[in-house]
Amino acid sequence: MWKCPKCGREFKNQNQEHYCIKPQTIDEYISQQDECVQPYLQAIRNTVHNAIPEAQERISWSMPTFWDGKNVFQFAASKHHIGIYPGSEAVEMFQDRLSDYETSKGTIRLPYQEPLPLELIANIAKWCWNQYKV
Repeated sequence: MWKCPKCGREFKNQNQEHYCIKPQTIDEYISQQDECVQPYLQAIRNTVHNAIPEAQERISWSMPTFWDGKNVFQFAASKHHIGIYPGSEAVEMFQDRLSDYETSKGTIRLPYQEPLPLELIANIAKWCWNQYKV
């Protein structure tokens, strides 16, 4: 077992990535990520905010979330990609435009070495807003 020197939590894996302090806002979430990842996260946040400005921003399931009575659009940093989580219906709806990306049920993985498809992200966010908002 490995014990985090900052928060004291124990993990099976040595140097396990985790949140010592869970972020309360999207700003906190982004600031806790590696510096090289922060511009990607901020670009996605700005894109989604501009696409669905009526949505509330919050942290849900430890991820940046755009919300309207329920989760409408989420995203998060991973080691090799940014995951966006628009739901399985959105992935299915946009599958013809997602052929360059790895997808699975409700998840789209955007690798860091590729430019972000911001227009596509905005279109997915708008679609999710119209489908999922309360």
